[in-house]
Amino acid sequence: MPAAARGDVERVSISILIADDQALVRAGFRMILEAEPDFRVLAEAKDGTDAVDAARRSRPDVVLMDIRMPRMDGLEATRRIIAAGTAGRPRVLMLTTFDLDEYVYDALTAGASGFLLKDAPPEQLVAAIRVIAGGESLLAPTVTRRLIEAFLRERTPLRSRPRHWRS
Repeated sequence: MPAAARGDVERVSISILIADDQALVRAGFRMILEAEPDFRVLAEAKDGTDAVDAARRSRPDVVLMDIRMPRMDGLEATRRIIAAGTAGRPRVLMLTTFDLDEYVYDALTAGASGFLLKDAPPEQLVAAIRVIAGGESLLAPTVTRRLIEAFLRERTPLRSRPRHWRS
């Protein structure tokens, strides 16, 4: 009996490129991702230059991109990958150990669809990849909290706006 007739939902495979300068980190990500039935790791890259080449060759749905790498950093690699992509692919999820606002802004400006810290639990990484692959954007919870706090500090409350102000 076909899967659809049994009521099973067939997942579309999400292809992934892992770009990180640390071999142990790449291996850890690969182990986590390959445990998911709908994920396929197509390639790995040890720096930004290799990431750009690997993305061109393998055409992944999602690129996991470290920010700090030799030869070419992840921000420049993201710019180049996004510029060369087609039809909204690939989507880039920036990963870093550094929880710095300037990295978040630079990553988003470069075209990244998401930003996650490397200390995130594996299930959060898996969920983030699915969100990014689905065409949405995602920020690490700590980044989201800071962004909301900054927005609230700068926004004028509705009741303090002049009466003639209209939406």
